[in-house]
Amino acid sequence: MIDLDDTDRAILRALAQEGGLSAGELGRRLDLSQPATWRRVRRLEEAGILAGNRVEVDRAALGFGVTVFLGVKLATRGRVSLEDFERAVVAIPEVQVVQHVLGLFDYRLRVVARDIADFERVLRRRIMTLPGVGQVEANVVLTEERRPGPLA
Repeated sequence: MIDLDDTDRAILRALAQEGGLSAGELGRRLDLSQPATWRRVRRLEEAGILAGNRVEVDRAALGFGVTVFLGVKLATRGRVSLEDFERAVVAIPEVQVVQHVLGLFDYRLRVVARDIADFERVLRRRIMTLPGVGQVEANVVLTEERRPGPLA
């Protein structure tokens, strides 16, 4: 854990909003030299606070207009069931995120589909046939607002 000052926090906020900024552009925005900005970014990377650069893909522009969060409860419990389910679910391309969670469900999935009919096909033919699946609850995303995560 490293101590973060106001400049570090400003760097994190700027990169959370626009991850592809060069050290030069980031420095101009924060009134820092490019070398000083680069050193600070490198320090944040080495501390594990910044982990890689990600590009945000517009799913709708690719034809995936529906996003659904699924709660999945396994019918059977045990290490074999978890591993079998996880191995099978990550192979489904429409499943974008797999989270093993505590609560009413064992897993939370983010699934993308072209439309509701496509989602129904993925649900019936791919997800419901996975090993150990017992109960599924679907929450269709109506709107989505993205914000940068919590920053120090």
